[in-house]
Amino acid sequence: MWGKSRKPKQTAHIDSLIGQNTRIQGDVIFSGGLHVDGTVQGSVIAAEGEDSVLTLSERGTIEGEVKVPNVVINGRVIGDVHASGHVELAAQARIQGNVYYSLIEMAMGAEVNGNLVHRADETVVPLKNTDSEGEPAASES
Repeated sequence: MWGKSRKPKQTAHIDSLIGQNTRIQGDVIFSGGLHVDGTVQGSVIAAEGEDSVLTLSERGTIEGEVKVPNVVINGRVIGDVHASGHVELAAQARIQGNVYYSLIEMAMGAEVNGNLVHRADETVVPLKNTDSEGEPAASES
């Protein structure tokens, strides 16, 4: 009505699912897409070198650290969240811990009881070679 309609967000491909009535005690290491409706008592970690996505539904709980490149949270996390890519906190997200992010999107109603810590993308190449004071660095011969 007021212009172009918004595109619906693309959903992540789900390779693994932890169902609503499932409780896992121990760390979960995955690659690809992981959707959690149940409870994980342990860390949730993405395999190295993967562009993995963790989706935690409003029924899901993680009691431990989360170390995933991309994460969508709409449930409860008791522990720190580390994401090198994108963090999306939906309206029912409840985090008791720090969130370390490069890019964050937070809906009204989401709660973080901890610190939001921005981490610059370390793969960004500087525009020019400078020293710590911003002056051009001496070139080596």
